[in-house]
Amino acid sequence: MSPPAGRLGVGVVGAGRVGAVLGSALRAAGHAVVGVSAVSQASRDRADALLPGVPVLEIPQVVERAELVLLAVPDDALPALVEGLAATGAWQTGQLVVHTSGARGTRVLAPAAAAGAIPIALHPAMTFTGTSLDLARLPGATVAVTAATAVLPIGQALVVELGAEPVVVAEKDRPLYHAALAHGANHLVVLVAQAAAALRAAGVAEADRVLGPLLSAALDGAVRSAGADVAAPGGVASLTGPVVRGDAGTVAAHLRVLASLAAVDPEAADLVPAYRAMARAATGRALRAGRIATDAAERLLDALTDDPRSEDS
Repeated sequence: MSPPAGRLGVGVVGAGRVGAVLGSALRAAGHAVVGVSAVSQASRDRADALLPGVPVLEIPQVVERAELVLLAVPDDALPALVEGLAATGAWQTGQLVVHTSGARGTRVLAPAAAAGAIPIALHPAMTFTGTSLDLARLPGATVAVTAATAVLPIGQALVVELGAEPVVVAEKDRPLYHAALAHGANHLVVLVAQAAAALRAAGVAEADRVLGPLLSAALDGAVRSAGADVAAPGGVASLTGPVVRGDAGTVAAHLRVLASLAAVDPEAADLVPAYRAMARAATGRALRAGRIATDAAERLLDALTDDPRSEDS
């Protein structure tokens, strides 16, 4: 199956941060956005800003008008939405139905496919602000494409039109793919927030100025090593700090001061378990990569097991 030629009439279901931006990008690529659904005032404002002149319609009207329906709704709402539209006979033969859920493939679109629609799952691996800033970030981003083999060229062509890079992810691998992204991006945000809280408690008012250069360099090195050391055990070529030096005493001291901070500052309550979990993971990876010896790893793990409030022996 070849990608459809010419312009498509695009209907956007959900003018959230993702839907409004992707609709705007498809419009910029030459497609016509024929309708958008927007329930909240924030969504309406977003539609006005990113899709000016596009009529705000009820979902069935959007689907009725569209040759390509873009479903940009929360993951948990997607199955009921697709099934509900199928129950009313809304889906049309030959209509492209694209959803943006990272954790789901095309199976969730089975009710639409049963009516003759063509299901595709696209997921941009980027965070969205729901503003025009995202349009400048789409080029260079990757978008996971899941579809039947004959339909893959359509999904890949749509991604290229967005200016992004398509990467094929199998149906069965979508949950793992999404877990990887969530663990990397969402938990990175939490780690930065925790580090900033500890810096402020240490008297550093402008934590962002301290963390910015440090974390940017660390992230750049980590991403580079992730690409270069695909087959290497551990995958921590760029890791620095007390774990890869085998400094168990430093790690134990970190745990003590973090526990003392958590005792007086509710914002720091999650610091000790997070530090301990990540340091254990770093120890295991450093050991497998040959960055530390077995005895050093054992000392580190002992320090990470001990009560962080205990005094040095």
